[in-house]
Amino acid sequence: MSEEKKSLNFLEQIVEEDLANGMPKENLRFRFPPEPNGYLHIGHTKAIGISFGLGEKYNAPVNLRFDDTNPAKEEQEYVDAIKRDVAWLGYQWEKECYSSDYFQQLYDWAVQLIKDGKAYVDNQSSEAMAEQKGTPTQPGVAGPNRDKSVEENLDLFTRMKNGEFEEGSHVLRAKIDMASPNMLMRDPIMYRILKKEHHRTGSDWVIYPMYDWTHGESDYIEQISHSLCSLEFKPHRELYNWFRDNVYEYSQSEYPLPPKQREFSRLNLSYTVMSKRKLMKLVEEGIVSGWDDPRMPTISGLRRRGYTPASIRSFVETVGVSKRENVIDVALLEFKIREDLNKTANRVMAVLDPVKVVIDNYPEDQEEILIAENNPEDENSGTREVPFSREIYIEREDFREEANKKFFRLKLGKEVRLKNAYFITANSVEKDENGNITVIHCTYDPLTKSGSGTEESKRKVKGTLHWVSVKHAVKAEVRAYDRLFSDEAPDSHKDKDFMEFLNPNSLEKITAYVEPSLQTAQIGDRFQFQRLGYFNVDDDSTSESLVFNKTVGLRDNWAKKNK
Repeated sequence: MSEEKKSLNFLEQIVEEDLANGMPKENLRFRFPPEPNGYLHIGHTKAIGISFGLGEKYNAPVNLRFDDTNPAKEEQEYVDAIKRDVAWLGYQWEKECYSSDYFQQLYDWAVQLIKDGKAYVDNQSSEAMAEQKGTPTQPGVAGPNRDKSVEENLDLFTRMKNGEFEEGSHVLRAKIDMASPNMLMRDPIMYRILKKEHHRTGSDWVIYPMYDWTHGESDYIEQISHSLCSLEFKPHRELYNWFRDNVYEYSQSEYPLPPKQREFSRLNLSYTVMSKRKLMKLVEEGIVSGWDDPRMPTISGLRRRGYTPASIRSFVETVGVSKRENVIDVALLEFKIREDLNKTANRVMAVLDPVKVVIDNYPEDQEEILIAENNPEDENSGTREVPFSREIYIEREDFREEANKKFFRLKLGKEVRLKNAYFITANSVEKDENGNITVIHCTYDPLTKSGSGTEESKRKVKGTLHWVSVKHAVKAEVRAYDRLFSDEAPDSHKDKDFMEFLNPNSLEKITAYVEPSLQTAQIGDRFQFQRLGYFNVDDDSTSESLVFNKTVGLRDNWAKKNK
């Protein structure tokens, strides 16, 4: 096997083999087919990346198709959100399609299957049908409606379409093999009655096609060459092919290319859940503020938290394409956003747990403007002005009255550097009646100004602290997010509900002080709060009331574990 072929993932190898076996390259076409019954989440990014990635690699079109066959759960809101998320990730689809576009064609083909004796109407209860289906080790048995005449089935199916029957009273089933070892082949349901308004077709239809019938035939209508889906659909491939082949018999002149289904492993992430049903429960029960809550694994939640399209795409590329299910450590996703923001985010100063420092020998009425570098990783990022004055805030944890030799921050009698400013030495403290420190009194060395070039400014000192001038500080709300669940696999416990593993400390709202340059920050802007982590401006933020979300801390657990 050549080195080039070895570097291809197994899906790319399938495509290459098909091309080598005579498939014209212009016949390549892929699709991403979400159901609009919720918001896309990080798990979907793998499927998105695979289909659109193949489209980019082979310069082939990719359709965005909405599998909208269940009006009880689907809404236009979700359609709009999905389009927004896919576009935000940087992907462009050729055609925007809907399974509902094909309702008439699907109906016509179903009628043809009935005429061919390959489908029939069943009016049994769901319990009776389930019992007749047998078990994985026991074959099913034919129900009483399986051998009705073509004429009777056509009449019943027409009456289903015309709304003459109640929901749940009749279904259309494919007539395949009740003894098949594949349970999905034991006369699966093709249509059910749902008298609900559809977000696109309104009340035009009261019967709706099931996923297995719709999915493959939609691929066929759109002439998708490779229908790529996650591993749970592998048992469905036999049924996919049965529906495809039976329709192909009388439609090949109009639709000459039969699609091919292939499966890959899903993306599962630690410390979260991926089920739309479970995510919906979090939203409906008010555990989170909505689908775009920054603690949610949704793409809109990640975007609001400060993740970038580049970081998510890099994450998906690193995870790769495989045939085996596994759980990806969320620390890898955090590593990817750190890696990206380290290159692109401007450095600023903010204090989240402030204690006041008074520099006693600094003139009371003096202020000065210091020049700070925006991003040392980007030579084109420029500089900004940072005001300095006699009173500043530092982080409370950056000071101790007494500390051992391993504590390199501020302590009584010791000297530290203030970032972009001067060296200061702590001399004394003021405390309240509870013994809490309210003010730290320091002195500064005026010859140690950063960038001044003096010998004193080059003096070695082990600690450097970030700070904000009290007089110029801008108050802001900081929302510090932690993982929504305290368990690595919250939905894997058979004896416990996933909600039992909710982290009660997943959100902490903090009143912080930030440097004045952030007063003009816009929603979505991302920054590194020096020594604290990466933060972005939340959607709730205004010029009068700044709100920042903590995207991720500076500490990198993933890289350390994977050295």
